[in-house]
Amino acid sequence: MSDTNVLVTKKYKKRSQIGEIFYSLRKNKGAMAGFIILALLVLIFTASLFISWRSVTAISGANRFARPSWELPFGGDNFGRNHFLRVIYGTRYTLAIGLGSVALAAIFGVTAGCFAGYYGGIVDDVIMRLSDVVASIPGLLLGMVIVTVLGHGLRNLIIAVGVQAIPIYLRMTRASVMTVRNNEFVEAARAIGLSDIRIIFTKVLPNGLAPIIVTLTASLGVSIIVASSLSYLGFGVPVPQPEWGAMIADVKEFARPAPFLMTYPGLFIMITVLAFNLLGDGLRDALDPKLKKR
Repeated sequence: MSDTNVLVTKKYKKRSQIGEIFYSLRKNKGAMAGFIILALLVLIFTASLFISWRSVTAISGANRFARPSWELPFGGDNFGRNHFLRVIYGTRYTLAIGLGSVALAAIFGVTAGCFAGYYGGIVDDVIMRLSDVVASIPGLLLGMVIVTVLGHGLRNLIIAVGVQAIPIYLRMTRASVMTVRNNEFVEAARAIGLSDIRIIFTKVLPNGLAPIIVTLTASLGVSIIVASSLSYLGFGVPVPQPEWGAMIADVKEFARPAPFLMTYPGLFIMITVLAFNLLGDGLRDALDPKLKKR
């Protein structure tokens, strides 16, 4: 076999579905850039686990508003704390809020969307009207109410961000389930006596999972922005915990004399959201046959 035939065979050899997705992601420069950024954030998160709480909250009068230097790469804040260590330490809060809130929204939204799309009728009407009620409340306002009722803290902030995202997953799942619920393999599953719950979660949902995965990846960035906004407004994790949104709010009064104090947390928020969006766009292209680039 000639070298040309070998190259053609390698290029067009049959790949599994998962292999095809990874192949498409590797060919997408934006998705790879997002993946690399997220990998670096995971490394930063791992490094933050070795930073002691004392070093993050240590106050030094000599380092108040210190300019970035080798000793203090991101400078010193209004209390003389090491701004670099605080930003790195804040990675654990941001990733925990993003992943936790998305997991919460996906569990409740996907489950309710499956029942609404599969059964239809009055079940669909009741679930969708409840979803409309939640979706009609502005996200930040709903988050403020939830935090005010439950109290400040990381767990309650995750709940506040997750609840407002439930309608997104519910509607996406409902639409996906409705497209496959009347297919022949579903009728065959009913004919052999499988229960509705088993049909929904083993037959229907797996065949409509692609758009849900894309929505999950894309909404991670939105969740981080909402959480940072709530923290900036004083409804996030309590001080002196260095969540990025709370850090920006803590130094907003000193934007003129020390603009770098707001710059670094803001850059980390922007880069994290950008990475999730790039990866989400890549997954969308990889999972949609019409958008695949070979």
